[in-house]
Amino acid sequence: MVFIAVSLPMLSLDSQSSFRADLEGHTNNIHCLAKAVNSIAAAMFTIYGKGRVTIEERLKEFLALASSSLLKLGQETDKLALRSRESVYLLLDQIVRESPFLTMDLLESCFPYALLRNSYHAVLRQDNRM
Repeated sequence: MVFIAVSLPMLSLDSQSSFRADLEGHTNNIHCLAKAVNSIAAAMFTIYGKGRVTIEERLKEFLALASSSLLKLGQETDKLALRSRESVYLLLDQIVRESPFLTMDLLESCFPYALLRNSYHAVLRQDNRM
């Protein structure tokens, strides 16, 4: 889970990671990661987490790591690295929306909602240009 959380920013390097509003998903299907992360976490921490840490606590840690690594993208100045940044921000939002264990309040405590709102706006504006 840590590997996935710290690897999310790498998806912004791929031009195919762009979010398409008409598809309600990303062109390279990274939106499927949201369902996969939640399913794997539920299965893994149900089997191996008995009597220890709950699924919710582990996913909170995942969210904190993922948010931190994605917020570092905001400090990036390389245009190539920023190609699909907004779309990857939206992936984090999708992970939380599809999770039965995470809430939007928790996301907002780790990741500013203003960035998500601006990302939706930028993606929709870019989609309208096409």
